[in-house]
Amino acid sequence: MPNLTAVRPLEPWTAPTATDPVASTVRLPGSKSLTARALVLSAVADGPSTLRHPLRARDTELMAAGLRAMGTDVSTVDDERWLVRPRPLRGPAHLDVGLSGTVMRFLPPIAGLADGPVTVDGDPHARLRPLGPLVGALRSIGVRIDAAETGGLPLTVRGAGEVRGGEVVIDASASSQFVSGLLLGAARFTHGIVVRHDGPPVPSAPHLRMTVQMLRAAGATVDDATPDEWAVEPGRLSARDWEIEPDLSGAVPFFAAALVTGGAVTLHGWPHRSLQPVDTLRELLARMGAEVSLGTDSLTVRGTGAVHGIDADLSDVSELTPVLAALAALADAPSRLRGVAHIRGHETDRLAALARELNGLGADVTDTPDGLEITPRPLRGATFRTYADHRMAHAAAVIGLAVPGIELDDVACTSKTMPEFPALWSTMVTGGDGRG
Repeated sequence: MPNLTAVRPLEPWTAPTATDPVASTVRLPGSKSLTARALVLSAVADGPSTLRHPLRARDTELMAAGLRAMGTDVSTVDDERWLVRPRPLRGPAHLDVGLSGTVMRFLPPIAGLADGPVTVDGDPHARLRPLGPLVGALRSIGVRIDAAETGGLPLTVRGAGEVRGGEVVIDASASSQFVSGLLLGAARFTHGIVVRHDGPPVPSAPHLRMTVQMLRAAGATVDDATPDEWAVEPGRLSARDWEIEPDLSGAVPFFAAALVTGGAVTLHGWPHRSLQPVDTLRELLARMGAEVSLGTDSLTVRGTGAVHGIDADLSDVSELTPVLAALAALADAPSRLRGVAHIRGHETDRLAALARELNGLGADVTDTPDGLEITPRPLRGATFRTYADHRMAHAAAVIGLAVPGIELDDVACTSKTMPEFPALWSTMVTGGDGRG
């Protein structure tokens, strides 16, 4: 495997400006969230599984490489069909999580099932991302872990081939991934698990529902009837075919392009019933001035010639914050985006970064304790720093549709979840090849 965390040169890129309404049908890669969960569930299943139309990107490659390092046979040769054959999990192994919160929170519980030590580390900024509550929870159910003084990376899981499991109390207000990580491997724990959240509300509730639904699809018995409590009984997980739907978060900048330019963008291959929070997205875009329609196998967003400001709680869909902030900076009225204090612990402090970069373009943005207050002002072209954060790059591209001269300092960070982004974006806007 190549060293996926090797230092890479920054790739400046001038975001294309739209001269006409966009009119495009796009096919996007599979969901990162679905691909990651399917990989983990397949690695602890009772036989071979298949992922159809998975996402091939840095985060999912790191997830596959981590499982492979512990002995799982993961074949990713075919872009459209990944095969996962479970094998006894073992150490010694080293897991490289890059900058991925998903990988750093989903793999340590699985490493507890390995026979032997498993070290976990990643990019320098990954050591700053919240992990302590998960480490504490794993210790309380019998997993031996040596962690940094901060409670996070780098860490060593001293796997004993089994995890006792049982009841655990955790504050998951910094990330729903703490709960998902504990649940995904819990059917293999000797006593399963009961996770109780104690603290401020858990963000990104749709991702927790996705975890529960996928566990049940694999045959697990899961009880989530009590608020802030999840129980998984011990048992076998069934091998199966996983159909990975297109990535909704990755589609948002393309939908935003329809809104900004007064055009229309159709995402092809969208399922009529989705595990992702499509209803919330449809409501938000409609409030900002879009017309959203769901077809038999597609989702279409049409701009109406105006972008409206909103007051919205984004706690369930915090990944959308950067692109919605970009739209708000181009809107016809002020916006308040709230409920997303936890995204300060993402790839970067997204609230501080968005306020800094949008203000640098001429906007009036206030960074609040749990979100952003945005008053539109005339914007000007300038360099937009991405902070190695793919969602920041998406926001800059959206601004560039309406503001000439927006130069991203690093477009290559989009490879984290969508390596094709620059080419897809330029093709949609200008018919170019994305090389800027």
